[in-house]
Amino acid sequence: MRTLVRVVRKWWPGLIPLAVLWVFAAWFNTVPFETSLSGRTAESLRETILDKTRVEAAGRDLTISADAFSEEGRRSSLAIAEAVPGVRLVHNQIKIIDEAKPYNWSAERNVSRLTLSGSVPLPAVRSRLVEAVRGIAGGVEVVDQMNFARGVPSRYEAAALLLIEQLGRLRDGKVSLSNNAVSLSGTARELGGREAIAAALRNLPEGYTVAENAVSAPPYIFQVNKDPVASTLTFNGYVPDNAVHAALIDAAKRKFLNEKIVDNLKASVGAPSGFANAVTAALGALSRLSTGSLTISDREVKLSGDALYDVAAEQLRSGLGGELPQGWRANAEISVKPPASAVDASVCQQLFTELLAIGKIRFESGQANIDADSRGLMDRLVEIALRCPNTTLEIGGHTDSDGDAEANQRLSERRAQAVLDYMVRAGLPADRLHATGYGPTQPVASNDTPEGKAQNRRIEFVVR
Repeated sequence: MRTLVRVVRKWWPGLIPLAVLWVFAAWFNTVPFETSLSGRTAESLRETILDKTRVEAAGRDLTISADAFSEEGRRSSLAIAEAVPGVRLVHNQIKIIDEAKPYNWSAERNVSRLTLSGSVPLPAVRSRLVEAVRGIAGGVEVVDQMNFARGVPSRYEAAALLLIEQLGRLRDGKVSLSNNAVSLSGTARELGGREAIAAALRNLPEGYTVAENAVSAPPYIFQVNKDPVASTLTFNGYVPDNAVHAALIDAAKRKFLNEKIVDNLKASVGAPSGFANAVTAALGALSRLSTGSLTISDREVKLSGDALYDVAAEQLRSGLGGELPQGWRANAEISVKPPASAVDASVCQQLFTELLAIGKIRFESGQANIDADSRGLMDRLVEIALRCPNTTLEIGGHTDSDGDAEANQRLSERRAQAVLDYMVRAGLPADRLHATGYGPTQPVASNDTPEGKAQNRRIEFVVR
């Protein structure tokens, strides 16, 4: 008996390392099996429509947690997991995503980022919307704040993609869906963009309606810069169409003298009502400046520069608004050009002659009213007269030979007087001016041709 006890005491301590080896062997065999089982299950679920999928194995048992997009999707995913070889039991922790009521979605852009918010039904739809937004982002940051939700209306993705396309036409703004109602706000990137968006919304999927379209057009800009050094008149901005374009350039050619016209205008929709009339009036005001600029933004006219004399500056400041169409606003920031040095009578006469060689005072047909197109020329004549204060000026009116000679005589007198009156209103002393009508008696060209008659209808200045 003592021998048996001694034998047992000798061999049982050897069981301890054997047990440890068995535990290690079991652990090393189980961990790779569980890793393999969870990996194979996750791979089987890769083609299913789940979000945030997580698979954990404990022996041959699995715990699956995920977000499913429908009850059918949840059941299908469980069936796939249960069919994986080696799986004994699946613990289901798959949740179905919430339903959104109402189903809202939006995309908003500003200077620095483009943000997607609201609900989408599936990961694939989410990816396509993000990709579409990146296509219009223009390099700015794209922020995806969308979440998954059930309850999406039919053809929701098609409506959202169409709205993203319109967001690309906005400089800043927001497009959104609330169930089947569409809303847009912001400022169009280009002129015509607002109209293009309105046209595109007619292609919304059936059943979708526009609840609000608050997209505004960018300012309709028209600009002219007068540079006396380069003797240029530079046009930039927009006009409604080719007909208005041609009419405004023709008006500039009549109102200005020998400035070279640089025409950078483009045709675009969106011009405010009364645009052509407002521009024509504003060009007349600009023609009276020595140097200046004209900017029209929607219905606001801004004129800045140097008038040729004090009275002209005051007339432009107070009178421009009255020449514009109803609803238009004027902002005239007019200073006065420093007066040029005085000259003697001979230089004064030369200046009048040179100026009238490149410009002609126009009158309404058969009338003595000075045409508005001649205001710029008239102000330059006043400026010359102001430079020779020690002289007297004879203003001579002349006509062609058409019609009654006596009537032509009276017309020439009235036209000469109209020029004198303009110069007196400009601040010249009346006793320095004398108006004389010569009728058709002093032609400078033949009255047998239209061109000759046009030359004979004239105003001349004689310095005394």
